Amino acid sequence: MKMMMVLVFVGLAAAASAQSCPPCATLKWATCDKTPCECTVMKDDDVKQILDCTKLIPKCYLMDAEMYRARNNLSTRTLGGKPDETAFVDNDGIYDPECESDGRFKARQCNNTEECWCVNSAGVRRTDKGDKTLKCEKLVETYWVRLELKHKEVKDGIDATALKGAIADAISKRYDNFKKEMVTDVQYDADGSRIIVDVKKPKGDRTTDLSRLAYYMEKDVKVLPLFKSQEKFEPMVGKQKLEMEDILVYYVDEEPPTFTMKALTGGIIAVIVVVVLAVIAGLLVVFFARRREQQKYSKAQPRELEAM
Repeated sequence: MKMMMVLVFVGLAAAASAQSCPPCATLKWATCDKTPCECTVMKDDDVKQILDCTKLIPKCYLMDAEMYRARNNLSTRTLGGKPDETAFVDNDGIYDPECESDGRFKARQCNNTEECWCVNSAGVRRTDKGDKTLKCEKLVETYWVRLELKHKEVKDGIDATALKGAIADAISKRYDNFKKEMVTDVQYDADGSRIIVDVKKPKGDRTTDLSRLAYYMEKDVKVLPLFKSQEKFEPMVGKQKLEMEDILVYYVDEEPPTFTMKALTGGIIAVIVVVVLAVIAGLLVVFFARRREQQKYSKAQPRELEAM
């Protein structure tokens, strides 16, 4: 009888412990259990990544988890101009990343293939692709992201003068208390319903990870939020709520990327070749036209001398 009571007590204690673990607020795929509570997400078969759910999850861990879910047919629902001449966008999409122990990206990524490339702190490719001999000396930090947002149609006009404060306030509240002063500029194109948001940190700052803000916001706008709560990024400008429908992110690193002609797509290269050939053809037409005129002039000279 005593043994049965002990087993019942242990079972109730375990159940109470499991129930007392709050869900992970910053990642809906996480599982929280054990005593004390520990939140984890699957990154490979029988391999879990421990998470700190009091903060935005590192982008490298998020991509790792998404790739695991995609491999196992689990739901992921993933799918203004350059702020600087060195800015670039992520044209490669999601891949299976290698992460450091603190959640940062390793400088070289290969996506479990023989092809490798160097990435920035946001995990975005910043070099041409190479083989396994490719060397990436360090992880280059992204210190500036430009968020090109497009909002859905609104009934009333938007007070552009209040927009910067509203955007900064919404970012700070939703994305891990990002400092409002990091929102350095906000431009508004009323005709195109476009909002251009520049978020910067000082060069050399390693305490703030802009990639987390950008990645969480991309999911908020394009697909479904990564947060446990499915509320979206919807700034309030006065009494007007702005619902976003599209986003494009530009990345500016502390050092310029090193793309070369090899990184251009076949279509772009074809256009360049056509333009070059057209220029050469034009020069040849001019050359032969002038040569023909010179020949006519040379033939005309002896006739004029004979006539004299």
